[in-house]
Amino acid sequence: MKNPFVYGLLTAACILGSGTAMAEKADRDKPMNIEADALRYDDQKQTSVFTGRVIVTKGTIQIRGARIEVRQDAQGNQYGQVIAEPGKLAFFRQKREGLDEFIEGEGELIEYDSRADTVKFTRRAQLRRYRGATLNDDMSGNVILYDNTTEVFTIDGGVAQGSPAGTGGRVRAMLTPRTDGAPAPAASSSAPQLRPSTVLGKEKK
Repeated sequence: MKNPFVYGLLTAACILGSGTAMAEKADRDKPMNIEADALRYDDQKQTSVFTGRVIVTKGTIQIRGARIEVRQDAQGNQYGQVIAEPGKLAFFRQKREGLDEFIEGEGELIEYDSRADTVKFTRRAQLRRYRGATLNDDMSGNVILYDNTTEVFTIDGGVAQGSPAGTGGRVRAMLTPRTDGAPAPAASSSAPQLRPSTVLGKEKK
């Protein structure tokens, strides 16, 4: 059940730029390459657990953490759970389709779902958008769920499940207005608008 003392819920639609520019589509079909200090593979369960300075690349996707568990279903969809070293944050980065833009995120726990095409950052979560090497948008909260397909993300400033009491806070965001000749959002309004949400975005089944 959702914690009733959630300080901030925020949903942003198309805030990461043009409504037609998605995350790099080819990434879903690229092989996942992983480097680590150790590997435990279970063929029956189709799971692989990598530990020790783990580095993952999958097309333009880059992931780093202390421990990564990867599972693959019968259809070839891949699911990854990344855990950071104590006191540190796990890292995720991906290029946006057709643009010189990148999405970066960090959290103590990162969950990647290639079937739903979502990335979830939990505890001390951060999400950033870079245009080239310039930081444009910077957001933080306790839980961030980013949907690559719809380019809608939800930020929850409350206490995530499994987090110590008192670790909740408010959502914080720094959003840079679009001032150059970059493509405008598909909507008729001149700028994307933040809108409140009553629930944290749900992952697709």
